Parts: sequence; structure tokens; C-alpha cells
Amino acid sequence: MANTSVRIRIEATDLPGRSCPAAPGFPGYDDIHVAVQRRGRPEELLEPVAGDAAGAVWTLECTAKALPAGVDLLGPYVQGGPGARFVYLSWVAGGGGGRTMFRRAKLMLAAVERDTAEAAVRSGLLVARLGLTDAEGQPLCAAVRPPSVVWSAGAAGPGA
Repeated sequence: MANTSVRIRIEATDLPGRSCPAAPGFPGYDDIHVAVQRRGRPEELLEPVAGDAAGAVWTLECTAKALPAGVDLLGPYVQGGPGARFVYLSWVAGGGGGRTMFRRAKLMLAAVERDTAEAAVRSGLLVARLGLTDAEGQPLCAAVRPPSVVWSAGAAGPGA
């Protein structure tokens, strides 16, 4: 396989709301948003979505490269090294230029099954579906792997 263009579409539901209440050791935040963080630029966020939105969708342009162990995805929003790639979903509070990042979810690309990744290369689209509220009702954070995210290959079409 030569380097191939692939899009990653992240489809998120179950956002936790615009406020994140205080808890022991956690100050709580208001006016929260979630966005995809650019590699090497934590202040550069792709399409922030309010925490009380019905859902969020981000589409990331990537390049797929064949490795002996499978497919390696590279792009401006893909973090980490070969075999450990991921996409950050960053939670920020505050509006305007004064946003403060307070939590991140790591969408682990290394957890995508090889057959799914290879099918995504053929179709041009890898889709992640996940909810963004954790078991305590807070914004989802930490490493996110199946079954918390469902990965599939899709047909890239209009609006994809």
C-alpha cells in the first residue's frame, strides 16, 4: 500500500453539559467545550463544540502508511509515535481567548482492529463513535478504547 489519504470522522454523543461541577480535588468549570487538539499546539483546537450540544462531529484529514504491524495514521491532529497514535479530545472552559484546558480524552488509534483499519484505507474513511460523558457524569477523559469507542470503516461520501 502506498501512502493513502484517509479521513477520520469522530461522531460524539452524550455530551455532559455546559458545567462540570466541583468535586474533591477538582475545582469545577463553567462554559465547557470540547474540541480536537492539534499535534504540538495544545492551544489550537479544531471546531470547539459546547458541552450541552446534542452531538459533535469532527473530520480529520490523514495519511495512511503501511507498516509491518498494520496501518499507521498520520496527520496534523494525530498525536504519538508509530504503534501508539491517538487523537486528543480536549475539554476547555471559558469563552473568548481565555479558555483553560482542564481535561483530555485520548482516542487510541492503536486500538483500531487491523481489519477495520485496512478496510478504512480502502474506503477512505475511519469512523469513531463514542459518548462523551463518563460514569460519574463528568466529561470523558483518559485513554479511550473499545468498548467505550466503536471503530468502523465507512464509505466516504458527501458530508462525510
